[in-house]
Amino acid sequence: MSAVNLIVSRETSDLLDAYAALLRKWNPAINLVSKSSLADLRTRHFADSAQLLALCPPTARHWADLGSGGGFPGLVIAIMAAESMPDLSVTLVESDGRKAAFLSAVVRETGIRAEVVAERIESLAPLAADVLSARALAPLPQLLGFAEQHLAPGGRALFPKGATHQAEVAESLADWRFDLREHPSKTDPLAVILEIEGVSRV
Repeated sequence: MSAVNLIVSRETSDLLDAYAALLRKWNPAINLVSKSSLADLRTRHFADSAQLLALCPPTARHWADLGSGGGFPGLVIAIMAAESMPDLSVTLVESDGRKAAFLSAVVRETGIRAEVVAERIESLAPLAADVLSARALAPLPQLLGFAEQHLAPGGRALFPKGATHQAEVAESLADWRFDLREHPSKTDPLAVILEIEGVSRV
């Protein structure tokens, strides 16, 4: 994991600090992140999540994050966007009630523009999101099913993936058609961000 400096304003840094404090407070009870990564939140989770915002179209108004867990990347996106993209609303989908309660606590404490939805992704009405993200949630073929369900027409999916991403893309092509761009991760030399549009079944 390479070191990445997350350069943000004082206001955004204060919000991230508040988020980090809540994460450390809640983590022993619900294991939001691995204990070993708590010491390296800024690079391991914050910078890794924040890099997705650069791939968000400037016209986007609704970002949906699936399986938000401890809030990555969705909460970080909402915090970063509060200053740079104030018209962007973020929906955090998390079916685990305890994790959803944590996400709601951070939203409340920071005052960011985000909504927490404590339901299963499959049972949700279509979210019509301009941008859809999911980090460490499911294999790509399953994520493409979620994208078909929850992306608005012309929307964009952003899926961080690790070293096995090429195999997942190859497997997906059996059932799906999509436009793909791969962006190298700034925090992990083996990882990429898959930018996907035009999702349809074969």
